[in-house]
Amino acid sequence: MRRLIYLACVMTLCSLAACRGAETSPGRVAGYGDVARGHVYASHACGGCHGIEPGEAGRPQPGAPSFQAVANTPGITTISLNAWLQSSHPTMPNLILERDDAADVIAYILSLRSVQRDQSG
Repeated sequence: MRRLIYLACVMTLCSLAACRGAETSPGRVAGYGDVARGHVYASHACGGCHGIEPGEAGRPQPGAPSFQAVANTPGITTISLNAWLQSSHPTMPNLILERDDAADVIAYILSLRSVQRDQSG
């Protein structure tokens, strides 16, 4: 039953992502969220445990992945990040992000993927 509910949530998120369209504008990732606002939010809400800056090697909290490491994890998408942010985890505070804040943080995380590729190539 739990898997069925999870699957329904993921499918709903997929349709919501599709409805938002793929329009892009400066500071947005595939029409999803605002990168600059996501960086500011992440700095305040996530920076105490996660490395959030591009190329930040160390992490304030052992075991907490940097946002760049998350962005470069195979299979990471807006949908998987959205599902992750809406799930509670025993090793993280139970943060409840508003939809727009989550979209902005996800846009920021995904923007770090291209930063690493640009630096390496």
